Amino acid sequence: MAALSSEAIQHGLAKMHGWSYQGKDLHKKFTFKSFLPGIEFVNKIAQAAESAGHHPDITINYNVVGISLSTHSEGGITGKDFDLAARIDQIHSSLT
Repeated sequence: MAALSSEAIQHGLAKMHGWSYQGKDLHKKFTFKSFLPGIEFVNKIAQAAESAGHHPDITINYNVVGISLSTHSEGGITGKDFDLAARIDQIHSSLT
């Protein structure tokens, strides 16, 4: 799957709430009431990522989970990143 153009990335972002494009990655931060709900979220993301065969970079700072998505093999953003971003948003919605 080839990397998307800047125009295609901006078009995709227009459909996504809270995601941004920085460098060669899609980014979003999710804030939870405390540490354990954030960890539950990360565990569910891990399952979805493993099923998709596409793995995000994840940071955990107490109750804030940061997600960065890119397709390293393509050197940028692909449809896989938007698909996983949408799945991550679904997971978050199911937990809140």
